[in-house]
Amino acid sequence: MAITPHRPISTLCLNPALDVTYHVNRLIPDEKSRADSARYDPGGNGINIGRALTRLDIESHTICVIAGAVGQIFRTLLYEHLPHVVYEEVSGETRSNTTIIETGPHNQFHMTSSGTDIPEPDIKRIADDFIEVTGDGYGIITGSCQPNVSLSLYAELVERINRQGGRAVVDVHGEMLKRAIAAKPFMIKPNKYELEMMLDESLPTPEAVAHSARLIQQGGVAYVCVSLSHEGALLVTPENSYFAKALDVTVNTTVGAGDSMVAGLVAGFSLHDTPEKILTLGLACGAGTVMHPGTELFDGSDIDCLSKQVVITKLDI
Repeated sequence: MAITPHRPISTLCLNPALDVTYHVNRLIPDEKSRADSARYDPGGNGINIGRALTRLDIESHTICVIAGAVGQIFRTLLYEHLPHVVYEEVSGETRSNTTIIETGPHNQFHMTSSGTDIPEPDIKRIADDFIEVTGDGYGIITGSCQPNVSLSLYAELVERINRQGGRAVVDVHGEMLKRAIAAKPFMIKPNKYELEMMLDESLPTPEAVAHSARLIQQGGVAYVCVSLSHEGALLVTPENSYFAKALDVTVNTTVGAGDSMVAGLVAGFSLHDTPEKILTLGLACGAGTVMHPGTELFDGSDIDCLSKQVVITKLDI
């Protein structure tokens, strides 16, 4: 039975995708390559977060759009992975993303599409659905948007969630992240590269990342979590900064690792855990996901074991 969190959790996915993963021995230019196996999953950052929360037995709702013939396949897959889905059918076509994994020389190739435009009335309708379902809970805003979506949309959603007593969690990058930060969400989760690009400066050490994250936190974002790839992750809270080294696990793919971390963090917050436990759960979920191939996420049964391997250090920054 899923755990009902202290505050409801909802995730917005405006630009989901049908994720197709092929495993081939080797790609040869100008030759037909036959896949040893193929996998089809409902994808997109928000969908992955919903799937990850489900694997943690945390009840949540996922709000997304679907379109066209691909959208119908996507909808069928959604119900296999997520128990609570609110979707809006729009014109156009749900995008497809393809991952090709070479098993001979181990390489990965990712191809993504931008998605088709969403009519303005549909954007407003799905945004209103998301705000209503979120209520005073956690509203997770993540992922790319179709080309015609305003760069201010996510910031506007943060403001609306704040006004109704909710907690906005933002995991985007670039200009949309800048504008969302100005709206003062509850938490942001950029990776180190995204933070460096936004600040236009190099952050060579976890301590340097923590100092920059602290400035953002002092500007009105309650919590800043930064994933540091092979180095680990850190969480800056109003009281302190916490650093966790990456776990020593076999990395098969990084697809979905950041989304899994967001799910773990929000699950920890929703259960009123300490900052150390929140970061531990987030890191364990991310580590569990990189161990799996393609777009497969972590196995919930692995999380306790992985969590026990996490070591947290207070940085006093």
